[in-house]
Amino acid sequence: MQPTLQKPEAMLFDLDGTLFQTETLLLPAYHATFDQLRSEGLYTGATPPESEILGSLGMLLEHIWQRVMPGVDVQVHRRADELLLDYQIRGLEQGEGKMYDGVAETLAALREQGIRLFVASNGLEDYVKRVIEHKQLAPLFEGLYSAGEFRTRSKVDLVRMLLETYGVKSAWMVGDRSSDVEAGKMNGLPVIGCDYAGFRKEGELEHADVRIGRFSDILTLY
Repeated sequence: MQPTLQKPEAMLFDLDGTLFQTETLLLPAYHATFDQLRSEGLYTGATPPESEILGSLGMLLEHIWQRVMPGVDVQVHRRADELLLDYQIRGLEQGEGKMYDGVAETLAALREQGIRLFVASNGLEDYVKRVIEHKQLAPLFEGLYSAGEFRTRSKVDLVRMLLETYGVKSAWMVGDRSSDVEAGKMNGLPVIGCDYAGFRKEGELEHADVRIGRFSDILTLY
């Protein structure tokens, strides 16, 4: 049985692996990115395993490429940033990418109950905003915060900035990675761990206050 928490003023959601089924958009773009890097003569060898990029979700993009392409010039990493974003946006425009089951309905129900909704993601600004807009969820959110827009070095800083800017007094942090748990805990927020994406390493959510197996379960927690 899940514990019952106090209804918060606001909820802050990670995007990838929490709201958005990232691999449905990311993996085709990932393979296209490496094909293009090879064609431009910037990368040789096989595309790194998909597990490398999926296991890096939740990290800042610069750290993702350091893990996926160690020992490669930083200019290649920045070109990969551009290509990956471009291919993902093209994919969104073609209707690729899925939200997790129940996300739209659950967010609408939370909003109807007077809860303020925000996104706090380590992704690029354009990516975060385009995903929410293309999935027609933008009217439900009061703010979309990304490390790409605010140049924050950690999600802890991003969440702190969001709380201060919007004058939020009580909130839950909702996410699927250790960076989400840390961001919540370091800002004094209860953390709801999303246990359905499968990208994380063992133990990443062990310090979450509650773990949910479906997004809609969040409605049962207060």
